[in-house]
Amino acid sequence: MIGYYIHHHGQGHRVRATSICSALATAVTALSSAPPAGAECFADVICLARDDHGGPPLDPTANGTLHWAPLHDRGLASRMSRVATWIESARPSLMVVDVSVEVAAFVRLLGVPVVVIAMPGVRTDSAHRLGYQLAEHIIAAWPQEMYDPVWLQEFAHKTTFVGGISRFDGRECDDTPPSGRPQVLVLSGTGGSNLSMDDIRLCAHRHPGYRWQALGVPGGPWVDDPWPQLSGADVVVSHAGQNAVADIAAARRPAIIIAQPRPFDEQQATAAALSDKGLAVSVPQWPSVTAWPHLIEAALKRGGQRWPRWQTAGAAARAAAVIDTLAKQSEASR
Repeated sequence: MIGYYIHHHGQGHRVRATSICSALATAVTALSSAPPAGAECFADVICLARDDHGGPPLDPTANGTLHWAPLHDRGLASRMSRVATWIESARPSLMVVDVSVEVAAFVRLLGVPVVVIAMPGVRTDSAHRLGYQLAEHIIAAWPQEMYDPVWLQEFAHKTTFVGGISRFDGRECDDTPPSGRPQVLVLSGTGGSNLSMDDIRLCAHRHPGYRWQALGVPGGPWVDDPWPQLSGADVVVSHAGQNAVADIAAARRPAIIIAQPRPFDEQQATAAALSDKGLAVSVPQWPSVTAWPHLIEAALKRGGQRWPRWQTAGAAARAAAVIDTLAKQSEASR
């Protein structure tokens, strides 16, 4: 049995966990404060209490050594107790953590080997370093040749770069050049955005030479499976979340990437790597309305032919193979 802790913020961690666990040969129990997508790929799902509903947090960083461990939070005590109870009962061979330094450290203190999912950005603080130090193995969901942060190189001996993990890996994509008015698709996620449909309507009004569509933007439509819209777009405008980037790569769409503010400059690092390697056009913030024709034409000119370098094909299977191997090794060492 493998345990898989899934962070509850946004949907990205849950979608990635589902992609990986669908490819695992070993049975998996998901542990999370949010119901994971595609629960059928898990042998069991353990619902954990939230650790951020206890009012204003008191010393959440434990004097600067951790990221989130607020004093006297009943939810925190409940969730950690539930994790410990499950480990004592199930005796998992391995625990995958995506992501929480606190859960990784706690599980390792209970004697369970830990695989940590790395995140882009500046992860040089003591808490992140602790998590990477205690990990049995680290999985980075991007290609090393596209982005190889200095802080991760210390752990190169136990890191596997699997490429971008997309739930759309294997679907057919259309490389037909645009004809007529190009379709511009604006994607937003559940992790937070300062966009609104008014921004999209203004662009459509000022630039009628393009067909504008938005998914996930507050006040606009949301679909569970955006593949038809994504694969049919001529240009995709998106934040720089790992799943969004991997999905665009799987569809091989010309893209304009706008990094959203996130802790540790996570999206800024990804957007910079995409720009530096020529995979997408990246801008630091939502552009002025007059800048769009130049950006769209630049994205169309760059095209989507370089996206295979993000290595989405088989990425989830590569991550699963690493986890299965480590689980077998751990089981054999009991």
